[in-house]
Amino acid sequence: MPTYADVEDAARQIAGVANRTPVVTSRTVDSRTGAHVFFKCENLQRGGAFKFRGAYNALSRLSQEERRRGVVTFSSGNHAQAIALAGKLLDIPRVIVMPSDAPAIKRQATAGYGGEVVLYDRDKDDREAIGRRLASERGLTLVPPYDHPHIIGGQGTAARELIDEIGALDFLFVPCGGGGLLSGSALAAGALSRGCRVVGVEPAAGDDATRSFRTKTLQRVDNPKTIADGARTPSLGTLTFPLVLEHVSDMTTVDDDSLLETMLFLWERLKLIVEPTGALGAAAALGGFAGVRGARVGVILSGGNVDLAQAAEWIQTNRGSHQG
Repeated sequence: MPTYADVEDAARQIAGVANRTPVVTSRTVDSRTGAHVFFKCENLQRGGAFKFRGAYNALSRLSQEERRRGVVTFSSGNHAQAIALAGKLLDIPRVIVMPSDAPAIKRQATAGYGGEVVLYDRDKDDREAIGRRLASERGLTLVPPYDHPHIIGGQGTAARELIDEIGALDFLFVPCGGGGLLSGSALAAGALSRGCRVVGVEPAAGDDATRSFRTKTLQRVDNPKTIADGARTPSLGTLTFPLVLEHVSDMTTVDDDSLLETMLFLWERLKLIVEPTGALGAAAALGGFAGVRGARVGVILSGGNVDLAQAAEWIQTNRGSHQG
């Protein structure tokens, strides 16, 4: 089971390769929330998301034989891009299993980084089964998107950097899909900012981790309909579920309308291009989460890979519904 030592080890492994992303503040946000809010801008990470941290940490530790044979993964987009980019830097062949309805920008970037993209139907096919089959047939090493010690350790370095730069926090809001970022962030916060309440945030339609947290029993959701495409994972993993139960303080959800409004607010007022999944934590923090007034609040903006054509449709729909 990963510990904070794995986060420290990952920080050394990715130093000088991953970006140390900036921390942004906003007087407007502080006034609106009554808190001191610090945004960790992983939308400005290499590959456009925090996923590069874990991907590079995992791939750089492979043996020479494993590197020669290559890797396979499955992802809706950001982990796909991260594995494709990390593999390019390390000269490792990589096969990426992606849903056919993944945002075009993520699919194109993955191919652009040299990944071999294998598409599947999200409604009919099992991506993990496809990944296992390709690994078996081609002798590839399977590197899952979140349920892996080196992935979790790498993702935790974002929160480690945030706390190292701005000091102790009262709250840390973290987007949650499969729980890799949330688990790693909670390990870092627990070690570096004792008393910090780590809150995982999911889309309301994909609330499996929240239900798992409440019931202490692993819950699933199949192919939830939400604009937060990076959080459409079916469940927490065998590593991330117990880590969330042990180290996370609370879970909450935000609906797509709130998520879209927050994303546009970040674009317009903070000049930060954040994708819907990346805005989950911000939507909870700005939405009046209990206890944040007067607190020091960290928010991880987990990614910025937005399909602008799709975003234009969302904006039009959002503005139209408000006018109506």
